[in-house]
Parts: sequence; structure tokens; C-alpha cells
Amino acid sequence: MEWKDRRDSENVEDARGEQSGGYSGGGGSGGGGGLGLLFTIGRRFGFKGVLVALVLGGVLWKMGLLDQSVLDGGGRPAGLSQQAKVGSSDQERFAFVKKVLASTEDVWTAEFARVGKRYELPKMKVYRGQTQTACGTGNAAMGPFYCPGDAKVYIDLGFYDELAQTFNSPGDFAQAYVIAHEVGHHVQKLLGISTMVAAKQNRPDYNEWSVRLELQADYFAGVWAKHSMQYFKLDRSDIEEAMHAANAIGDDMIQKKFQGRVTPKAFTHGTAEQRMRWFKKGLDSGRIEDGDPYQMAYQDL
Repeated sequence: MEWKDRRDSENVEDARGEQSGGYSGGGGSGGGGGLGLLFTIGRRFGFKGVLVALVLGGVLWKMGLLDQSVLDGGGRPAGLSQQAKVGSSDQERFAFVKKVLASTEDVWTAEFARVGKRYELPKMKVYRGQTQTACGTGNAAMGPFYCPGDAKVYIDLGFYDELAQTFNSPGDFAQAYVIAHEVGHHVQKLLGISTMVAAKQNRPDYNEWSVRLELQADYFAGVWAKHSMQYFKLDRSDIEEAMHAANAIGDDMIQKKFQGRVTPKAFTHGTAEQRMRWFKKGLDSGRIEDGDPYQMAYQDL
């Protein structure tokens, strides 16, 4: 993946130097992954803690319906604590995310225009520890997340160490896929899909709608990848990095890792196979209109 000479987004806020209340607090879940948080809860509280976080916290927080601070009490994973110091690798990551966000701006502006719509650019905030969002208190232990309330993607760059070490998914395009997935949630907001799914929160099958939402965000990440092949000079190994990351963060893989067994009723993001398949569907199509998981039977996803 060649990215260093590509343009920077002007919509990235560097808040790494802000005083954010440290790393001592923070629980809840958010964004498309919530991976660091699941790692912390699973390690400290076991299956019941993970299940409560997934069902009661993750999707509601992401929709802006639950303030993350009501779930405070979990700790920041020890593996991320060294990222408190800004070094050369951290600065390179900051440069990287600006270029990835810029590419999503170009791809989605063109794709929205193709279907007669106008794309509104999201913001990205790079922070450390904790930060205030329109969805409540954001915590770095959640991993990258998107808040529809302020149309911002949030990320602590130390998450990429967690992605590589805990989830065995290193590589720059794996990192880019994570951002593209969160931007996919922004696309869903602009299309009114997030609001449609949020309206189903009291239904007994709400988790199934959450899975559909997340798989579509993976599809949109694939659409972005399709249109970025030439721009970033991607090769097969880059795509394999993204596929490996999608596999690693499937609900079944996370449950196996933390509880030793799979509980399908607790799924909120989709299985590893589903996440890889929907990313690949987007990569093959490259069209915003071909990724509709809402009209098909849940078992066919």
C-alpha cells in the first residue's frame, strides 16, 4: 500500500495533547468494533461481562442512545498504556489516518454524486484516553468508533498495537480497513439507515438488525477498497490484510477467544465468515446500491 505521497484530509482534529482525565476510567462500547473494550471485559469479568457489554452497551452507545459514562468501571488494557508518549511511529500513524480519511472523502463524494446525492464529509478526532463526544464519553479502550451525533470518527492510535498484538492483524491496509468501516457508519447515517435501525431498539430481534448494520459497514469498506486499488496501488497482500482483520473481529472469533464457546444470540457484528464475505461483496461490486442486507432473511446473511 503506497500512501505517503497522497493528500491529507483537512477534517482531522489532533487532540492527543488534551487533558482527558487519564486512563483510569472507561467502559461501555462504541463504533464498529469495540475490540479493546471486549478484551478488557473478557479478561476481567468473563462471558457475563462481555455479554452485558455487547447487548446493553455497544449498539445503543453507537446510535447515540446511551451515554457511555453509565457503563464506566472497566480499565484501559495494559497493552495500550505505552501509547501515552508521542513518538515517531505515532506521528507516522497520524499522517497515515489523515491520508486514509482523505481517500474516503474522494471515494464517497464521487459515489454519492453518481447516485444523485451529496456526500457530507465526516470529521475524525485523534485523541488519548478519553474524550467527550455527542454520544457521551468516548474511551480509547473501545477501539475506533463513530458517533452519529457529531458525525465524527474517533480513534486512539494505540489501538493499532491492539489490532496487531491481540487480534494478530498487523499491516497498514488492515488499519485502513478499520477506518473505512467507521466511515461506512457515516455513510449509513447520511442514507438514513442508522436512524431506521435505531428505531428497532426495543424489538427482541434488535441484535439481528445490529448485525445487518455492521455487515453493511463492512460492505461499504469494501466499496471504498474497490475504488482505492489504483490510488494506493494495492496488491493481493493488502486485501488479505483487510480480510484477516475482518475475520479476527467476527463475533464468533471474539467469543471463542474470551469465553471459549460461541453464543449466536449475542452476536451484534456478524461472524468472521460474514464480515469477510460482505467486505468482499463491496470489493467486487464497488457500488453503493448493491449492499442491502435488510431485505434478506437473517439466516442468509
